[in-house]
Amino acid sequence: MPYALKILAGQLADDPDRGEVSALPGILTVMIDGDLFEDCPALAVGYIREPDRIEIRYVTPASFAQSTADNPDQHEPQGQHQEQPADPGAEAVTVREVADAWRRITGWLRINAPVSHAALRAGASAAAVAAVESDLGIQLPVELRALWLLTAGDDGAQGWGCLPGNKALMTLEAVSALYRMKMAAQTQEDTLNSGRPEEEWITVWQATWIPVIALGPADDTSGLYLDAATGFLGRWSRYNEVPGEERDTLVTYLEEMADMLESPALAARDKPGLIGGTLVWLSSIDPVQEDRWQSLTD
Repeated sequence: MPYALKILAGQLADDPDRGEVSALPGILTVMIDGDLFEDCPALAVGYIREPDRIEIRYVTPASFAQSTADNPDQHEPQGQHQEQPADPGAEAVTVREVADAWRRITGWLRINAPVSHAALRAGASAAAVAAVESDLGIQLPVELRALWLLTAGDDGAQGWGCLPGNKALMTLEAVSALYRMKMAAQTQEDTLNSGRPEEEWITVWQATWIPVIALGPADDTSGLYLDAATGFLGRWSRYNEVPGEERDTLVTYLEEMADMLESPALAARDKPGLIGGTLVWLSSIDPVQEDRWQSLTD
């Protein structure tokens, strides 16, 4: 990607008007063909042109930009209107933040925990992400769409996911299946709620909650959802625990994980370590495995 951007910068220096006018005032957009550069995806690049300089303002996957442009109002829930994001520039910033955090995480895993890195699935296609969006019937938050285009889930290494607490990023198939199950459970509760006083109504799931992180690669008894309405993560559990907000966004969650991996001595929520080539977080390690666990601060 850096090489492709370097080539583009040279082209823009020769022809600063090669881009097309975007929805952002003063910003032009030009496309990079990923097929021309090894290991580089197709990209949409936004830049500003001034008399004495060219400044790139954002870089986003072309598949994301194209799917948004081609289908600006697709997958609206029946009977509801989903407001479109008012600031495409903010979307581009969010996409870059997710990509940067995920690059830091996978870069660390590739070098230090190759078994965990190998368990991560490749990014989903824009069509696959759109299919999940259609199945759920709600508009996906931009940060979740960006993450799924980078990775379609974590199959786990030796039963452990790579996220803090040894949790795992759910596969797209698991997301759809769990969402349908939770919504069916809420439908049943709604029937029972009709005969209850309002103060006794029970909510087990809301339509805007998208499950994204499970307790483990093969354990969805609890986990974290992303609330498409608020942008915050929340907790769910099958054990009749009251759902609760984490007050983290997906971006801050990923950034904190990257920080903990890169500076384990400063990690507060959990402590990353290794068992062989697998990343294992201290908070959820099996006691019988503790003697094999290698702290990253030793």
